[in-house]
Order: sequence, then C-alpha cells, then structure tokens
Amino acid sequence: MKLRILSIAITLFATTLVQSQEISDTSFGKGLINFVAKDSSFSVKFAPRFQVRSMSSWDHDGNQYGSAEHNFIVRRSRLKFDGFAYSPKLKYKLELGLSNRDISGANQFNRNTPRYILDAVIMWEFSKNWELWAGQTKLPGNVERVVSSANLQLIDRSLLNSRFNIDRDLGIQIRHKSNLGGDFLMREKFAISQGEGRNVTEGNEGGLQYTARVEFLPFGAFKSKGDYSQSDLKRENTSKLMVGFTYNFNENAVRERGFAGDYMIRTDGTIFETNQTTTFLDAMFKHNGFSFMGEYAKRTAVHVIATETDGVTPTGDIVLTGKALNLQAGYLFKSNFEIAGRFTTLEYESITETLPSKQYTLGLNRFLVGHKLKVQSDLSYTTLDGKNDNITFRLGFDIHF
Repeated sequence: MKLRILSIAITLFATTLVQSQEISDTSFGKGLINFVAKDSSFSVKFAPRFQVRSMSSWDHDGNQYGSAEHNFIVRRSRLKFDGFAYSPKLKYKLELGLSNRDISGANQFNRNTPRYILDAVIMWEFSKNWELWAGQTKLPGNVERVVSSANLQLIDRSLLNSRFNIDRDLGIQIRHKSNLGGDFLMREKFAISQGEGRNVTEGNEGGLQYTARVEFLPFGAFKSKGDYSQSDLKRENTSKLMVGFTYNFNENAVRERGFAGDYMIRTDGTIFETNQTTTFLDAMFKHNGFSFMGEYAKRTAVHVIATETDGVTPTGDIVLTGKALNLQAGYLFKSNFEIAGRFTTLEYESITETLPSKQYTLGLNRFLVGHKLKVQSDLSYTTLDGKNDNITFRLGFDIHF
C-alpha cells in the first residue's frame, strides 16, 4: 500500500511538472524532469534508475563442481531528486530505494519498517571552498563505496567493500578544499554521525561515530568528478591521480559492523557495546582510457567477541575485524567497449573464526550512453581458505534517466 501511494504521488508530481512546460530541453541521462522556478528560488531534477541482472553460480567442494544455481534480480531500483532551495549555495539530495535489496533491514530500531530512504541531505556552501552537510548520506569512507552504484566499472562492488565499508549514517559533515600550489589540490572531510546506519528511528543506542578523510590530487581535478566515477569515460588527456586516507572511530558500537550487521543484544535485553576503528587507504588513477583503483581496509575492535553481562559468556555475535586489499583496473577502447579486472583478498582476525578468501574477476562492458545506459558482464573465481571454490557469471544492464 505504501509503495502504491508513493508511486501515485510521484506520478502526479511528474505530470504537474511536465504540463507546466511545453518543451523540455533535457536529454537522456540528464534527468527525466529538470524544473527551475520562474523566480529562480528553487530547482528540482528527477532521475529514476534501475539495474537488472542474472547470475549463474557453481560451487566446488574440493572434488567437483556442483550443479549451477541461477538467479534473476532487480538489484537496484531508485528515485533520485536533487537541486537547490532558496539559493544555488543551498543544495539538497533525496534518493529513495524501491527494490527488495534497497529496503531490506527492518528491525526493532527502525520500527520494523522498510528502509526506503537512502539519502536525505542538504549541502550548504557557507563560505568559499567550505560546505556543511546535514542529514542522512554516505560518510566520507573508501572511494569505492562513495562512487555511486550507477557508476561502477564491474557489476557490483568488491568483497572489501561489502565487509569493511562504513556506508550511510545520520549526522553532519564539514568539507573543505584548497589549492597547495599549481594544480595540486587537497580536500578534507569530517563527519560526526549517529553510528548505527540509515533509517534508525529509536534513538542512539551506542556512542557517536567520527570520520575524517583527506584527499590529495597532485595533478589537478579529474574531468566531471571522475575520481568518484569508475572507468575513464572522459579519456583524461593527462594523468590524474587521487590518493585518500580515511579514519573512522565508532564509539561504543552496538552492531557487528558498526553501521550494519546484527545488533549485539544480550539475553537480558541489554546491548553489548565496543569501540570499533576502521581505516582506509585508497587511490584512483586515470589516463587516456586506462583506469586504476586500489584500496586497503582494516577494522579493529576493543572486544571482538560479544559477551553477556558477566563479561565471559559469548552471546554468539562477533565483530567482523581484519583487513582487505582490493586492486582494480580497466581499459576503455574507442569503440566504448571496456575490459576490466579485479583482485580482492580478505583476511580476518583468527578470533573471529572467519576463513580468509580471495577473488579474481574479469569483466566486459559496453557503454551506450556512458554509465547511463550500459551492458555489463563479469566472471569471478572465489576461493575460501584455498579449499572451497566458486565460479560466478553475471550479466546485467543499467538504465538511468
């Protein structure tokens, strides 16, 4: 019912805006609707998108591969609104998720409701080169996570990202950029947030989360913010490099991965808390169709094994601590075909009793209208502790208005 009401509201809104303009000067990939008030007091851009994919997977038990498992899913289906309000220096972004994967995660701390809201944030340029962000959005974490899922080089993000990223949260951010001389740029980003992820409604159960990131661009800015878009679609005519470092401290974290995972609830109803620290070192490089991204991640915790109030008896919850390395590269041909490869390795602290794994991925892409309309495929070989293997083939397409 809620989804039906939402769809009707969006349809009526879109119809109203379209009828207010006889001719639209927008084009595919620039947003379905671009509306600016007559007095220039606000603007709205509406851009829906979705990703559909198929997957075939074969497991190997050490002796032989089993029969294939097939799956077809709508991985993402989203409605994005952005623009400015009152002044071009006060921007906003609202993004809603509609697919099962987008809205899953209902629990007692969000009133057991679907998590429709991905982003709801305002961004105020209160002084030259300074911005204040407030609301729910991505934290300034590893570059792969901050890259939109609309702009990925392979079908989906790496295992490093799925195990160690810090994702979205509610809070405030301060962002600044400066020129260090010549083309050399530096950007600093600081955030204070709730520490339990998105769409939490029942208060802050643990402590706050603190994030700091610094980025260096020795050869100047990328074209069209290409340091946060994978593949060198703009074919940089000179080398461009971004190197970033992120430090995240989640004080008295109450979930297994800080922002995500199960709440570590004891049998008496209280919640186990422990300090978690996550660090990232990453880089993005592009030149003439070639792109490279490298990431290193590490998470530690004061207490890895959650315990009951006696401080001894395990609850069964474990903080996922360890480290990971992800290396990814691709080359875009002038025909707009691209080949890409990725290598990821995960190592966990022995106390977690989680087995290490490695993954090798080879991808082939065809860009029709950049990232806005593309067909992607990739083949991954994953080994768990060097014994149990898996081969997965994925094929999908993206369409972003």
